[in-house]
Amino acid sequence: MATSVKLDDELKNRIQHLANVRHRSAHWIMREAIRDYVEREEARESFKQEAMASWKAYQETGQHLTGQEARDWLNNWGTDKETEIPECHE
Repeated sequence: MATSVKLDDELKNRIQHLANVRHRSAHWIMREAIRDYVEREEARESFKQEAMASWKAYQETGQHLTGQEARDWLNNWGTDKETEIPECHE
């Protein structure tokens, strides 16, 4: 799929400068920038969808952990005191 993107001269110059410094092509710089952006935005959207699903489940069931319960559990990760995730409650 061929795609074209119109860039202003200032951005084109910045991309070309970076490409020269990195010994890469301008095409490579742009492709990497777009890939990084898409991956970041996909992760952000996934996080948002997961948060919305969690909020909906909480509204339907009232089941939750307090912030302190979550912090206490997370603070023990990787230690000899590591425990299973606490059970949710109302």
